[in-house]
Amino acid sequence: MRIFLTGATGFIGSAVAARLIAAGYQVVGLTRSEQGAEQLAAAGVEPYFGNIEESKSLRRAAESSDGVIHTAFDHDFSHFIANCEKDRRPIQAMAEALAGTQRPLIITSGVALGSAGQNAPAVENHFNPDHPNPRKASELAGIEALQNGVNVSVIRLSQVHNPLKQGLVTPLIETARQKGVSAYGEEGQNRWSAVHLSDAALLYIRALEKSCPGSRYHAVAEEGITMREIAETIGRVLDVPVARLNSSEIPEHFGWLSKFVVQDMSASSAITQEQLQWQPQGPGLIADLEKLLAG
Repeated sequence: MRIFLTGATGFIGSAVAARLIAAGYQVVGLTRSEQGAEQLAAAGVEPYFGNIEESKSLRRAAESSDGVIHTAFDHDFSHFIANCEKDRRPIQAMAEALAGTQRPLIITSGVALGSAGQNAPAVENHFNPDHPNPRKASELAGIEALQNGVNVSVIRLSQVHNPLKQGLVTPLIETARQKGVSAYGEEGQNRWSAVHLSDAALLYIRALEKSCPGSRYHAVAEEGITMREIAETIGRVLDVPVARLNSSEIPEHFGWLSKFVVQDMSASSAITQEQLQWQPQGPGLIADLEKLLAG
C-alpha cells in the first residue's frame, strides 16, 4: 500500500514513517524543502514537495495514495486557536480526494476532546462539539468528512514523549530554566496523560489497518500524572525550587502555557487497547523526563 503522510519530518510523523516502512508500506512524505526531502529519502520515504496549506497539491497526493495519515500541525502554541482552525483546511482537501472510496484517512486530535468534565478521564466514545478546546476543529472537519462518505478515523494524542521531547512538558522545562523555579498551579492535582513516541507511532499503523470509519482512538499509556509530580521532577533534576502558584500568579509565570497547566488532561485508552489489540510498551513520562534533564 502507498500511504501519503503529512508531517513526515516531524517528531511524530517521522516515527510513524519508520513504523510504516518496517511494516512493508510505501510511504510518500510531504515536505516543503530540499533539506526535508533529503531527510525523507535517507529514511526510505518518497518526498512529495508541497505545503500543508496548498489544497490542490494535498488533493493530488491523496488521490494517488491508498490511504492518508495526517500528523502535520503548527505547534506554535502562542497561536493555538488560529492553528487549530487552520487544520480544518488540509483535512477537508484530502477528504475531498478520498470521498466515496474505502481508502482510509487518519487524522490527529487531542485527548482533551474526549473529556466529559468533572476531571474524569477522557474516553474515546465521547466528543463534545461545544468543548472550549479549539483542537475540536480537526474532529469537526473529520465528522464532516465522515458524513461525506470518507473512511476517516481519529488518533487523539496525549503527551507524546521520548528522552528528547515530552509534548507540553518540554516548554514547562524551558520555563523552569528561565524563571529559576519549577511551578505548578493551585494544588497541582490536575493530571496529564502520556504515551511513549514508539507506542503512539504503532497506534497509527493499527488504526490504518483496522480502517474503521468514525473510530476514535486514544494514544495513552499512562492515564494521568499529576502536574505537581511533573513539576517536582523538573525541580529535582534541574536543582531549582518547586513552587505552588495561585490563580492570579499563573498567567504571568506561564504565559501561553497558562491555559494548559491547570487543565486536567487525563484519559483512558481501554477501548483503544481492546479494539486494536494495542498494548503500550514504552518507558513512562517521568522516566523519559529524568533522562532528558540528566543529559
